[in-house]
Amino acid sequence: MIFAAIPSPSVNSIQLGPMEFRIYGLCIALGALTAVWITGRRYAAAGGDPAMVHVMATWAIPAGIVGARLYHVLTDFDRFQGNWSDIPKLWKGGLGIWGAIAGGAIAAWIVVRRNEGDLPAMFDATAVGIPVAQAIGRLGNWFNQELFGRPSDLPWALTIDRENRPVEYQNEQTFHPTFLYEVLWNLGVAAFVAFLTPRFFPNLRKGYAWAIYVAGYTLGRFWIELLRSDTATEVVGVRINVWVALLVFVLAIVVIFRGLKKEVPEDHQKS
Repeated sequence: MIFAAIPSPSVNSIQLGPMEFRIYGLCIALGALTAVWITGRRYAAAGGDPAMVHVMATWAIPAGIVGARLYHVLTDFDRFQGNWSDIPKLWKGGLGIWGAIAGGAIAAWIVVRRNEGDLPAMFDATAVGIPVAQAIGRLGNWFNQELFGRPSDLPWALTIDRENRPVEYQNEQTFHPTFLYEVLWNLGVAAFVAFLTPRFFPNLRKGYAWAIYVAGYTLGRFWIELLRSDTATEVVGVRINVWVALLVFVLAIVVIFRGLKKEVPEDHQKS
């Protein structure tokens, strides 16, 4: 018997006159705008020109979306064979965060360098904005009733309509709300980078807070990915995103150690 559960939305789009807006896309857009706002404030606080953030975002956001879709298509290539017209249908979901991070980071690096901006300060600034954007974007999965976890009877389990359940779980009603786990985890990562990184890593070089974000995110993605119920490409019987999360986490830890100065700032020592 189900005493409590999180309901899934009954709609995944908004109709305004003749135009239909997919809520998934609106969540992605709202997340991107929020990230730009947060990044602009943090970049300005570091002495940079906020206008540089808008210039960077003009290129980094589209590059991130393209990278996200390419990653999804490449890692689930079998699903698109014979259905090539589905590749550009972003509104149906299917964006890989690893491709988004890579595409956006490369574009940001190129744009900020060419415009002679403060690249380390920019990466520190985005280290808070990006996880917040990810948290908002994950709400789109809730509206699409996708990427949920395995069956669960926890009080915060998520109800899923029968037509959206995997074949093997047709008789189950509630599942782990992995979208919610990732929302909360991403917000926690953003808070850690913004408020606790200066305290716990006082000797971290400028620009390396981005590695803190990456390590924090991948740590959470590792265990959340293990709860997922959707089919995915596997390597040695393990979902490919689990391997990617593990690899990127290790690389991020290495980068963090490389970014640590040997001397702790005097003002921190006195405190």
